[in-house]
Amino acid sequence: MLDIKWIRDNPAALDAALAKRGASPLAQALIDLDEKRRAVIQTAQDMQSRRNAASKEVGAAMAAKNTDLAEKLKAEVSAIKDRLPAAEEEERQVTAELNDALARLPNIPFEDVPVGADEAGNVEKHRWGNRPAWNHKALEHYEIGEALGYMDFEAAAKIAGSRFTVLKGQLARLERALGQFMIDVHTQEHGYTEVHAPLLVRDDAMFGTGQLPKFSEDLFRTTDGRWLIPTAEVSLTNLVREEILEQEKLPLRFTALTPCFRSEAGSAGRDTRGMLRQHQFMKCELVSITDAESAVDEHERMTACAETILQRLGLHYRVMTLCTGDMGFGARKTYDLEVWLPGQDTFREISSCSVCGDFQGRRMNARYRGRDDKATKFVHTLNGSGTAVGRALIAVMENYLNADGTVTVPEALLPYMGGLTKIEKAA
Repeated sequence: MLDIKWIRDNPAALDAALAKRGASPLAQALIDLDEKRRAVIQTAQDMQSRRNAASKEVGAAMAAKNTDLAEKLKAEVSAIKDRLPAAEEEERQVTAELNDALARLPNIPFEDVPVGADEAGNVEKHRWGNRPAWNHKALEHYEIGEALGYMDFEAAAKIAGSRFTVLKGQLARLERALGQFMIDVHTQEHGYTEVHAPLLVRDDAMFGTGQLPKFSEDLFRTTDGRWLIPTAEVSLTNLVREEILEQEKLPLRFTALTPCFRSEAGSAGRDTRGMLRQHQFMKCELVSITDAESAVDEHERMTACAETILQRLGLHYRVMTLCTGDMGFGARKTYDLEVWLPGQDTFREISSCSVCGDFQGRRMNARYRGRDDKATKFVHTLNGSGTAVGRALIAVMENYLNADGTVTVPEALLPYMGGLTKIEKAA
């Protein structure tokens, strides 16, 4: 969430940032709404002040035995008392209207973020590795999985409908191995603290990380009003909500391996085959809580941590700096890691690492106290996939496919596979 004081002081900067994101100017409308809020607040305060003053004057008039004045003042107090609830309700309504408008504003991109309307405006930062060098035909993951007998979309559809997958046997083990490998690398080598956090969260948690109110259609809600997390970013980032942290304890780094749930409301017709875009999937999430000065360096560090996973798996990938039109709602800058999929003959996103500034900290009222300051500041937050487990499985299957239809297990995963070195057709 952006600060209305900053907007009042920097209206041109807000409108310029919105223009970069392809949105219309809003600064003046927000300032006008804030002026209305201030006027309503002032009216209510003036009424309260006059009521208090008139109440005292009643006592003075009574002491002076001026009955007529006392009665007149009593009538004034009564009239103010009758009007005050309406004024206070108007104040609540205007404040709620302003807060809702602010809550729907996207974050301000950093100056070095490329300007563009959509993914065509993204800029390649660097790439790693090479495409697999073999002569046999490349296949998509669902062709490989179904031929092996370990990937069952029909069974999933019977149980849950479209955009679900049943993994069995050796492929189920391979997916589990990928998740365990990721969480081990990030906790044992990268300094992240593993967290087992709720998969069901309240409105406040979703608001804190920016999913609500704008993106409710992308979420699943339970009958008791809780939400299924679309990413563990929600649970991990909200660990510090309404807290005041000491700067010397920052950064805090959290990771979790969890199921994630997304309605995919805006993806009708996209990636309908296979398990690239699912309602339920596993992801290893990375979250950092930092001070203002450390956030940019932490972004580079987090991205490198995610890259390590792909490098250890021997997967060819590239890092893209997302343009303003393709960047997420709460991000100030985002790097996408895109892994090479031979079956699709293209790169596909497997991780997004974003720095959000104090955007989420303000929404969560999460602050830190500087080493030499009594005043507090809002924390800066970062989040990234380290990485998406299902998409890593897809990449391993397509890149490690052998001519006979088997899939070689990457060396990094061997310690997790119980002696299994190759995924072979089910007996």
